Amino acid sequence: MNKHKNYWEENISLIIKCLTIWFISSYGFSIILVDQLNTIRLGGYKLGFWFAQQGSIYVFVILIFYYAFKMGEIDEEYGRNDS
Repeated sequence: MNKHKNYWEENISLIIKCLTIWFISSYGFSIILVDQLNTIRLGGYKLGFWFAQQGSIYVFVILIFYYAFKMGEIDEEYGRNDS
């Protein structure tokens, strides 16, 4: 039972980390820090605008792949492979 509990603790911890990063990039950079980030340019666009329009989406997609990779490692560690 302890192994099962540890598996879910690692899973939930990973989810919380991913959601925190996504929140910071989508809400923090796109709304709260937009004025400060707009002083920096990325590809001709203000960085705050870029995060609001595209950056948070890119971060989300990267987090999906990161989550899938890390869950594969966690599943392997605890012997929970589908194959």
